[in-house]
Amino acid sequence: MNPVELIRKKRNGSSLTKKELEPFITAHVKDELPDYQMSAFLMAVYFKGMTPEETSTFTEVMLHSGEVVDLSAIPGRKVDKHSTGGVGDKVSLILAPTVAACGVPVPMISGRGLGHTGGTLDKLESIPGFRTDLSIEEYKKVIAELGIVLIGQTKEIAPADKRMYALRDVTATVESIPLIAGSIMSKKLAEGIDALVLDVKTGNGAFMQKYEDSVALAQALVSIGNSVGKETIGFITDMSQPLGMMIGNWWEVVESVECLRGKNVPDLMEVTLVLGGAMVYLGGNASSIEEGMKLCSSAIWSGKAYGKFVEIVERQGGDTTFVEHPERYPASEHTVEVKSLHSGYVSSFETMRIGLLAVELGAGRQKVDDVIDPKAGIVLTKKLGDTIQKNETLALIHTDRSEVIDKAERELVACIGIGDTIVPRGSCTHAYVDRDGVKPWTRPEIY
Repeated sequence: MNPVELIRKKRNGSSLTKKELEPFITAHVKDELPDYQMSAFLMAVYFKGMTPEETSTFTEVMLHSGEVVDLSAIPGRKVDKHSTGGVGDKVSLILAPTVAACGVPVPMISGRGLGHTGGTLDKLESIPGFRTDLSIEEYKKVIAELGIVLIGQTKEIAPADKRMYALRDVTATVESIPLIAGSIMSKKLAEGIDALVLDVKTGNGAFMQKYEDSVALAQALVSIGNSVGKETIGFITDMSQPLGMMIGNWWEVVESVECLRGKNVPDLMEVTLVLGGAMVYLGGNASSIEEGMKLCSSAIWSGKAYGKFVEIVERQGGDTTFVEHPERYPASEHTVEVKSLHSGYVSSFETMRIGLLAVELGAGRQKVDDVIDPKAGIVLTKKLGDTIQKNETLALIHTDRSEVIDKAERELVACIGIGDTIVPRGSCTHAYVDRDGVKPWTRPEIY
């Protein structure tokens, strides 16, 4: 295998075979192929794409670069969820314990932040002591005991993806359907699930900003999942504004805990209940997605979902003191109120730019080895359609980095549009995708 020739072939738009991809990816996993050559390959894929067959082959090679976990000894249909990522997307923290509280086992292997989006692992690790680095044996034991487990990729699970994931984050090659599909499905197919629910974001804060691109990605993912016998469905959901009110790792844990305790943050809870209802349905504990949504809502209002979250935090080594009393968490050195320059109605968000501002405040990584500040973030006070007065607070900035505050304040004001007319508030869920195609999603009246 000549890596230069393979990179050149992909750069020129040719398809690669399994005989070419397998030794190339294996060499990278074994440290026999340098990061700069893998980065060149990723950039070539970003610009030239892959055929559907090539994408499936790429996913298969990634999957079999490590161990495929067997959870068949654990009763019940194991169901996971994956989101393509967005600003303020903390759905997994609410969803996983809620679905587990409904009796469906949730083995969730998550990733870290990518570009302007936060990562579930970084959020969980903002809870002091929380371990996401469980071994495969520990992973199996915890899911058997609690019906839920929340970990990161181990060295055994899709190690090729783990290495590429970090490189994609810092080489601006995230927004590629083949790379996203290979990354998501190699992890998910390796974790021992029976079914999968996908949340594919669309809008100016998503990796796939155009609706048609989001649909294409959802169809690619659903096709791969169903082709290997894992029942897979997806939803296209909105990312034209941050999801919920809080952005930043610890802040997103705080908002998740508030929602698990019954607070209704409308857009966040809509997406959570839709995905949760689908997971409960695929898990066999509901006759429809709508019935599954009702069961998830009941699990939250009864306190069972919050109890399950506290249980898994404690089981994975986290200090539940901060979950039960978030006000005891260390505060950032600087908290700055960002004021509106105009009166009117919130008409738009430059969502991706807001996510990148959170990274500059310390909430994400600009380089692979950057250390995240879990306290850093942005807390919004307004959403699309809300009334705002001149000099009223639009958001709060939290950071230890005094040198970025002035710039962040100016840019955040510029990222939030204020208009003279009210923006209608529609559903956050645009469409449903299964093996039969794409269908409009009609919002059930259960909220």
